[in-house]
Amino acid sequence: MSMMSKKLLGTKISHGEISRCNKELIDAVEQWRNRALSKEKIKYLFLDGVNFDMRIDGSIEKVPVLVAIGVREDNQKLVLGFQSGDKESAPNWREFFKDLKKRGLDGSTMLLGIMDGLPGLEKVFKEEFPKAKVQRCQVHVARNVLAKVPNKLKKVVADEMRSIFYASSKPKAMEFFHDFKNRWEKQIPSAVKCLGNSIESCLTFFICPEQEWISLRTTNIIERLNKEFKRRTKPMEIVAGENACYMLLAFISLKMELHWRSNPIGKVRGTLPFLRKMGDKKIYTK
Repeated sequence: MSMMSKKLLGTKISHGEISRCNKELIDAVEQWRNRALSKEKIKYLFLDGVNFDMRIDGSIEKVPVLVAIGVREDNQKLVLGFQSGDKESAPNWREFFKDLKKRGLDGSTMLLGIMDGLPGLEKVFKEEFPKAKVQRCQVHVARNVLAKVPNKLKKVVADEMRSIFYASSKPKAMEFFHDFKNRWEKQIPSAVKCLGNSIESCLTFFICPEQEWISLRTTNIIERLNKEFKRRTKPMEIVAGENACYMLLAFISLKMELHWRSNPIGKVRGTLPFLRKMGDKKIYTK
């Protein structure tokens, strides 16, 4: 940086000045990452984790980072927090939730937590936010079910699950599920059991306004953020420690929030109304 500033600006910035600016930047990121959340009325919470290759104490380690995106009552999305922690560890998620609550996150206004089937996460979420309900990601559940289905049946089973998930109401979805169960229980009992274990938490979104359903069925919102994290850090190959990782994630999060302002929850593109038609009829492949 000293060399470049002399070459490009005609003035050499000292090593000390660069270090001072870097420290101020790190401090600012930490202030933002630990900002108060008491004024944010959050109704939905999207949860997931993402891994980064970091240089830790001279060696390269794969470090997971837990991420939470909140949706306010005005349907605007914002990144509530991220911190290092194993996404497979229930104690790490509990620590993450307690940190969010310590910063002022009010669980009394929360309706849903949208997540995949990470071990222990659902249980910890219910304990920390007892008034909220869990919405399991339908894509993850469908993948788990299809993993137990022979290749020749995957397409028809996937179509039938789609009929369940995109039904026009919960009673209609449960009707389709019982038809699914009756049709397949003898042939693929493991797949039917897998879907049955998750069916209630897959359909929780029906308690919310209909125009928001398309955004609540899956964890796509937070997975898109995680993909942006990975895309922006991929050219670096290795992130130079936890502070550097947090700084990058903060900049990416703030940029994503600017994009989200024009794309709130419930704003459905005009190309999607055909999904509503799917809910009124079975689309089983014979």
